[in-house]
Amino acid sequence: MTTKSAAAAARATVYGYPRQGRDRELKKAIEGYWKGRVTADALRSTAAELRRTNWRQLAGAGVHEVPTGDFSYYDHVLDTTVMVGAVPARHREAVAADALDGYFAMARGTQDVAPLEMTKWFDTNYHYLVPELGPDTVFAADSAKQVAELAEALALGLTARPVLVGPVTYLLLAKPAPGVPADFDPLTLLDRLLPVYAEVLADLRAAGAEWVQLDEPALVQDRTPADLNAAARAYRDLSALTDRPKLLVASYFDRLGDALPVLAKAPVEGLALDFTGPAAANLEGLAAVGGLPGKRLVAGVVDGRNIWVNDLEKSLSVLGTLLGLADRVDVSASSSLLHVPLDAAAEKDVDPQILRWLSFAKQKTTEITTLAKGLARGTDAIAGELAANRAALASRANSPITRNPAVRARTGAVTDADARRSQPYAERAAAQRAHLGLPLLPTTTIGSFPQTGELRTARADLRAGRIDTAGYEERIRTEIQEVVSYQEKAGVDVLVHGEPERNDMVQYFAEQLDGYLATQHGWVQSYGTRYVRPPVLAGDISRPEPMTVRWTSYAQSLTAKPVKGMLTGPVTMLAWSFVRDDQPPGETARQVALALRDEVADLEAAGTSVIQVDEPALRETLPLRAADRPAYLAWATEAFRLATSGVRPDTQVHTHMCYAEFGDIVQAIDDLDADVISLEAARSHMQVARELAAHGYPREAGPGVWDIHSPRVPSAEEAADLLRTGLEAIPAERLWVNPDCGLKTRAWPETRASLENLVAAARTVREELSGS
Repeated sequence: MTTKSAAAAARATVYGYPRQGRDRELKKAIEGYWKGRVTADALRSTAAELRRTNWRQLAGAGVHEVPTGDFSYYDHVLDTTVMVGAVPARHREAVAADALDGYFAMARGTQDVAPLEMTKWFDTNYHYLVPELGPDTVFAADSAKQVAELAEALALGLTARPVLVGPVTYLLLAKPAPGVPADFDPLTLLDRLLPVYAEVLADLRAAGAEWVQLDEPALVQDRTPADLNAAARAYRDLSALTDRPKLLVASYFDRLGDALPVLAKAPVEGLALDFTGPAAANLEGLAAVGGLPGKRLVAGVVDGRNIWVNDLEKSLSVLGTLLGLADRVDVSASSSLLHVPLDAAAEKDVDPQILRWLSFAKQKTTEITTLAKGLARGTDAIAGELAANRAALASRANSPITRNPAVRARTGAVTDADARRSQPYAERAAAQRAHLGLPLLPTTTIGSFPQTGELRTARADLRAGRIDTAGYEERIRTEIQEVVSYQEKAGVDVLVHGEPERNDMVQYFAEQLDGYLATQHGWVQSYGTRYVRPPVLAGDISRPEPMTVRWTSYAQSLTAKPVKGMLTGPVTMLAWSFVRDDQPPGETARQVALALRDEVADLEAAGTSVIQVDEPALRETLPLRAADRPAYLAWATEAFRLATSGVRPDTQVHTHMCYAEFGDIVQAIDDLDADVISLEAARSHMQVARELAAHGYPREAGPGVWDIHSPRVPSAEEAADLLRTGLEAIPAERLWVNPDCGLKTRAWPETRASLENLVAAARTVREELSGS
């Protein structure tokens, strides 16, 4: 039962909402602007309409306080960099000339100026643009975006709460700017940054904000006493301001630990806490510090990152416990709903039984408002919703879709020997060199080549029945022929087939594995205008038939050079899907690994001598707390080895990772026991090569020399300089030359120019090494 005072206080809210629109209108408008087909005014108009649509949807569902400022043309951390005036020196001229074009230049770079580094947002597949700071950084407030979007929401008659990246998290996410010593600590700039936040808060208060949310997710990581002292000082100083709105400090993705008492004692008016997954420990932590007397608590009890229907009764139990720990308890998702698709009701092809188990952003909003209603008025007020929820949960728990006895028997029979190569690396390397006959500094690409409009049209035509399977496959054969022929002419040493048949590196495999569910409209932002449709792990996983052998073998038939087989690894198949929450992830990973092991064996039997199993999500999925990492890395590395360890010694196993901080997982990279790893390195100036060297990594590696997430074409000399830097850390006999990532998102003209420059750079450095 709820108390009368609690009933009066309970409200529904969210921290953020998907940005793209029902039909990805934002993506289309931005890319149209880049191509000159959409004007800046038209782009702004589209963005404003999307914001209005989102707010009206939220308000119509019963959300009492809508977020503003969470909308972004590219990335909310980049928006914060603009807000605090921390534009890098190399971009200031472009920003001064045209703020919108300068903004996109920071995100994507230009032919003459490199973009900001990009990496993963904590343990999600969302990418943010890393702030570049130094001892000479001068901050200056620019609250125009935040104030304008608040005004838009208020003009609709809505109660609105601006959402900002908090000052401590902003600095903890930053890196030393180019030319600044690597040991520079951006957190030393806090006293310089806080007056800028004070000015922004004052501007928002003047514009009508009663509350402002300051997101501090970095505080759920292991933090030093200095970090925690900085957080205490930041919120002491901001709270002391006289001209400010009420402050709601938010954390999410994990438990706060030692940071919880710091925030609980801070003189702010409210906290927003995650109570899902490992963050459920926040409940105990909150009780241990005596709760939040006199303060507002926004309780994140609906999972903002996964798509399974909420257990309403369980969430109500948590909320009931929280009522005694705060002056006011409101209901929300555990994080921004940016990380889930927009609307499950759009999925017309999903089995109705499974559809009732799914909850996307719109459905989660309904769950939140239902919980707020139940908390305020009692369970009788939501009796119908609770009954329907119990039925949905029981349907999933009892469905034969979720369990395959044969799959479970196979995973149960796995032994330690199944996850080990038959010979040590040194013996394998000698066998592979003899078998493959590659030159010093061998060149390759990561796998995909440009996905042209013609390819996408062909896939759409096949789905719509405008062409038959034979016509579609002829188009794929032609594309593979062109990609293989081009690579041979360009002088690439280890070729790929270009993946023209693949819509996405996870979805393509998910559509061919039993136990996965693919959506038609489940788009989620990965970075900028790059959206993906994460498949759903609905049941036990198995491989009915080979998935890649046919097209890889066809490509190999066109050339005497080795063609890599290309697969997505088990950890990434989980991380870039919506994973099951009804069994441990390690068990699901083992099922996927065994399915991939079958594919690896079939590729090898068909004559494929080089097989790449990509694991870009290995670092991304690393738990945010160090105490949780050993268990994760144990099952994650075992799953990779289980997928790859059944091959002969002379079959070369590659893996690939990109856009993450690799220093924390160098030992895990070693534990994968891959023969070759390719890694993102261009934007981070070969940092990973130095990290591998410091660890004593004994195998071959290809730190990327071409940043493929920017349209700029690196010169041959630029690529050669990066190679020379790489050689300072990795011996030439173990160094590969490759781009940072796949080429799917690039256009053919820049691909040809960049790849030819990459090959030229390799030849130049080979000649330097040989002394000729």
